[in-house]
Amino acid sequence: MKLKFPFKRMDPIFLVTVLALTVYGLIMVFSASAPSAFYIHNDSMHFFKRQAMWAVVGVFVMFIVAALDYKALKKYAMPAYVISMILMLLVPIIGETRNGAKRWLDFKFTTIQPSEIAKIAIIFMCAIMLSNISEIKVKKNMHSIIGCGIIIGIAGGLLLLQPHFSALLIIIMAVLVMMLVAGIPFRLFVPVGAVGIAAIFALAMSQEYRRNRMFSFLDPFKDKMGDGWQVVQSLYAIGSGSFTGLGLGRSRQKFLYIPEPQNDFIFSIICEELGFIGAMLVIILFAILLWRAVKIALKAPDRFGMILAFGLISLTIVQALFNIAVTTSSVPPTGIPLPFFSAGGTSFVFQMIAMGIILNISTQGKG
Repeated sequence: MKLKFPFKRMDPIFLVTVLALTVYGLIMVFSASAPSAFYIHNDSMHFFKRQAMWAVVGVFVMFIVAALDYKALKKYAMPAYVISMILMLLVPIIGETRNGAKRWLDFKFTTIQPSEIAKIAIIFMCAIMLSNISEIKVKKNMHSIIGCGIIIGIAGGLLLLQPHFSALLIIIMAVLVMMLVAGIPFRLFVPVGAVGIAAIFALAMSQEYRRNRMFSFLDPFKDKMGDGWQVVQSLYAIGSGSFTGLGLGRSRQKFLYIPEPQNDFIFSIICEELGFIGAMLVIILFAILLWRAVKIALKAPDRFGMILAFGLISLTIVQALFNIAVTTSSVPPTGIPLPFFSAGGTSFVFQMIAMGIILNISTQGKG
């Protein structure tokens, strides 16, 4: 496969926004993680140094992927999916346990989350099938829908073993967006959407800890020393920030009140230190990212590219929306990192792979 670097044809606004989110994320990882890094590793720069290293790797990988023809990547979708399923099958057996969940495989040089590979592989597989959707070929449409369902179902079963319900939720939402964009006739989309929503609700209520989260978010202060602890501390942080924030580095809640503040609840620290202004900057950057990705998708040279771009950006935006909703106690708490901001090595690299694919689609766009 040949590498071509058509930098002049890449969407400049999309690229700058990705880089701006990366830099903003690095600054906040440094600020949010310093106390816990010093407490755990006796090095306040520990998490920042790791994230900076992964940021360099991620940006490099993004440009490499942006130079690869996205259509040529189709042949790797199935192998990537199979590999990710095998790895996820290994996670409950030999995976590393963190906070009561096994989602990581620990290697000597790093840990990886197979679900991150699965996300992109599933989006690719579904984009291939949904690109064949036709208004008049209802039977073929059903084959594509069933095919997507099987792909998600296999991955979903393995994700629930970890358990990693939030990843499954994000994948389902992204694929539903892809189905809408692909032109699934409304008469077919409604029952598919209804089944999906019913399945999500059933899964959410199937385990006691999920039920506790479902009800604790309604009034987290009722059990603020138990299930409501993280959300309560998050709300304290957000409330303390007011309009302009306490100042970069001056968060109080990051001093071991919010567990691992550089991860799922980093948005709370942003609100506390940079206030409404800093929080709105995060939201505006994600809004710009979505706007440019939609423009890129609509100008894609083929249906596959259009659906793929919508799927990849949906993964990012849905995850960001859920993370912000969790930190503000708008939805039940679940382990969803904030893209570009939450500390994490392989998750960041695969995020950048997704951005690289969208950039490649932009280089081949019409007009």
